[in-house]
Amino acid sequence: MRSTFVRTLVDMASRDEKINLVVGDLGFGVVEPFAEAYPERFLNAGVAEQNMTGIAAGMALCGKTVFTYSIANFPTLRCLEQIRNDICYHNVSVKIVSVGGGLGYGSLGVSHHATEDIAVMRALPNMTVVSPCDPVEVELATRALAAQPGPGYLRLGRSGEPTIHREDISFTIGKAITVRDGEDVCFITTGGLLPNVMRTAELLSDQGIEVRVLSMHTIKPLDEDPILAAARETHAIFSVEEHSILGGLGSAVAEVLAESTGARVPFKRLGLPPTFTCQVGSHDYLLAKYSLSPEGILASLEPVLEILQGADR
Repeated sequence: MRSTFVRTLVDMASRDEKINLVVGDLGFGVVEPFAEAYPERFLNAGVAEQNMTGIAAGMALCGKTVFTYSIANFPTLRCLEQIRNDICYHNVSVKIVSVGGGLGYGSLGVSHHATEDIAVMRALPNMTVVSPCDPVEVELATRALAAQPGPGYLRLGRSGEPTIHREDISFTIGKAITVRDGEDVCFITTGGLLPNVMRTAELLSDQGIEVRVLSMHTIKPLDEDPILAAARETHAIFSVEEHSILGGLGSAVAEVLAESTGARVPFKRLGLPPTFTCQVGSHDYLLAKYSLSPEGILASLEPVLEILQGADR
């Protein structure tokens, strides 16, 4: 995802001189293509994310389209006041990019985990929140965010996420993508967990359970129509995210279902518990620990599926 983002940014900058990149003293080995091609539009603000954000807001007030870039929680939580007051309040075109969302930097511990960022960012006025599921979505999301005015948040993985979309897709901010169709249950996922969700869908298909999978790449604004359609057309909905179950995708879906007058369907949030993790290890290790591997997701579904199967009998 990281390489796709930078490659896309370089291409956009070749066509639009307003595109700028400001980083917080990291990304070396990734951001160099942009820095080398457009040194006058690249700035390393140092380990000073509040300054990075204020600088980006000032540049945007002068007509630039500015991308800020750092590890997971640093361009979001460390400089939240500047995002709120400098970027969102002035409604300027700064696109905040975080890499390693969720547990992507698992071995570095809680200080480098981003497990509350979606909840915080979706609460900010004027902020668009996008969490693409694979490199194809990353490129399209980067271009779409740059094209629209106002603040944006782009949440990326860092674990060599595979390409899921093997053909051209229609990508619009605020519109979910149906990756797989099915009438029994529906998975709604965001970010780099899509491969695990697709594998889980295959395992369920082997059991005769057909799964609909929605890539909800945009959490704000949320596409409510496919959620309500799944509530009418399937027997259960599961949200799956690499984020706390509080305030993220699961909460956003729950809000839609709770306020619907006609949708009544079993719903379960799968994600990270709202606690700090004491576990240290690789990304895959932590996903397995928190039941976000395909096998873990499948095990988490069993109580609901048993209830549904009992009701069918």
